[in-house]
Amino acid sequence: MSKQAEILSSLTDLFNKINYHYRPQMEKVFPDLSLSEIESIEWIAKLDYPNVTKLAEALYVTRGAISKVTKKLLKKGLIESFKSPDNKKEIYFRLTQAGNEINNRHEAMHQKFLKEDEIVFEDLSAKESQVILNFLEKYNAHLDQTIRNTLKS
Repeated sequence: MSKQAEILSSLTDLFNKINYHYRPQMEKVFPDLSLSEIESIEWIAKLDYPNVTKLAEALYVTRGAISKVTKKLLKKGLIESFKSPDNKKEIYFRLTQAGNEINNRHEAMHQKFLKEDEIVFEDLSAKESQVILNFLEKYNAHLDQTIRNTLKS
C-alpha cells in the first residue's frame, strides 16, 4: 500500500471511529434532532448573516438539503428567519433562545470530547503538531480547489 493510500485509509478509519464513538452520545443528548440539524444550528451561530447558500457551502451540502433542514428548524422553533434592512430579498436565519440553548449544549459536548481526547495530543511535540496541521491545511486547500473546480463545470 502506498503512503498516500495508507494515510487516507487511516484518516477514513479515524473519522469512522470518531463518528461511531461520539454519535450515540449526541443522539442521546439531542434525541429529537438530526446531526444535520445540530450542525446547521452550529453554523447559524458562527456565520454572519447565514442564509441557505452560506450554510450549504459551510456544510458541503446542496442548497436543497439546507432548505429542508431550515424548514424543520423553523417548525421546531430553534431558528427564525429575517430580512436585512439593506437587502429585502435575501432571507437570513438566526437562532431563537431555544436554538441558542441547543448550540450551547452542543458546544459543551465538543469541549467534553476535546477533554476526553486530550491524552492523545498532550504527548505530541510542537513540531509534530505543526507537521500534522501543515498536512491538513495543504490537503484541505487541495480539496477546496477541487470542489470549486467541480462546481464550475
